[in-house]
Amino acid sequence: MSKIPPTEFGAELVSMMREVLDEAVERIQWEHRTPATKAKMAERIVTTASSGVTAPDQLLSAAVAAGREPAA
Repeated sequence: MSKIPPTEFGAELVSMMREVLDEAVERIQWEHRTPATKAKMAERIVTTASSGVTAPDQLLSAAVAAGREPAA
């Protein structure tokens, strides 16, 4: 997998990442659904995509894992 700088994310990838984030937030515990935790999950999606992983299921798994613990 080749790395993708966030500045080179296309509109289609960004749109898919937004959809993944929305779905991931729905999969975490209600009390963890804070703006800070959502930001943490979004950061994980961007970091994962930057490493070359752009499959929606893999991005979803990464985001849900990040959201299992609330952001500090």
